Parts: sequence; C-alpha cells; structure tokens
Amino acid sequence: MILATLLAGLAIAVGLVGIVVPVLPGTVLVLVAIAGWAWYVGTGLAWGVLALGFLLVAAGLVAKYAVPGRRLRTAGVPTSTLWAGGVLGVVGFFVIPVVGLLVGFVAGVLLAELRRVGPGRATASTGHALRAVALSVGLELAAALAAALIWAAGAVLVHTGVG
Repeated sequence: MILATLLAGLAIAVGLVGIVVPVLPGTVLVLVAIAGWAWYVGTGLAWGVLALGFLLVAAGLVAKYAVPGRRLRTAGVPTSTLWAGGVLGVVGFFVIPVVGLLVGFVAGVLLAELRRVGPGRATASTGHALRAVALSVGLELAAALAAALIWAAGAVLVHTGVG
C-alpha cells in the first residue's frame, strides 16, 4: 500500500506542476491519482477523500472561469481577445519550447488589443487579460492544492490505521 501512496503522491506533484506549466493536464492528473489511490485502498475514508477532492477541484474549475471572466467584462476586454491569445499561445507552444505558450498568449492578446483599441490603450487591456489569466491559474492551483492536502491527510490516516 505504501508504493501505491508514493505513486499517487508523485502523480499529484506532477499534476500540480502541470497546472503552472501547461504541458500536462494538471487538474485531471491530480484527480486521477487520488481516484487510483482511493480504488486501491478501498476504505470509506479513501472514497471520502476522493469525493471531497472532486468537490474542491470542481469548485475551483467553476471559479477559474467565472471570476476572471467577470473581471474581464468589467474591464471591457472581449472574449475574442482571449481567443486570439489562445490561438497564438498554441502556435507558440510548438515554435518555442517550454515558454512558447506564454509568449504566444501574450503576443496574441497584445496584437488583438492593438487592432481593437490602438496602441494607446492596448497595454492596459493586455494587462487586464494577463492578470485574469494569472488569477485563473491561481484559482485552479489553489483548488488542486487543497485536494492534494486532503489526500495527504487521508493517506496519513489510512497508514496509521485510523481509516
């Protein structure tokens, strides 16, 4: 059982890194690791940890889209600007290894805003878009970290014989 816990912990750690460095589907990896651990352990506590982890991650994903989206609408940044950033981010991911996604996203948002509002206001709205993306990643990471901490507490309880 210790090996399963160590493997789940490693997968959770990789998933947390995958949220910040968008190469892996981080949140999915965290949930799959917790689910695999819960299935292997098979106790009620383990299934409860999975349920709580799922609820935390689901709440985080809802907040990830709702909160920054509301802030962008308030700042007057349209969704089309984020789409332009996303498209160039994907292109950048393949053109520049490791940092291309971020560089492409910033370039796409800036170009879309230059076209939409001109050079005078493009940097302000680009800043709004980038802060919204940082908030989005932060919310997703916070939810996944909370799920990881719940898993760690559950794993300690299972291995000490409590659960």
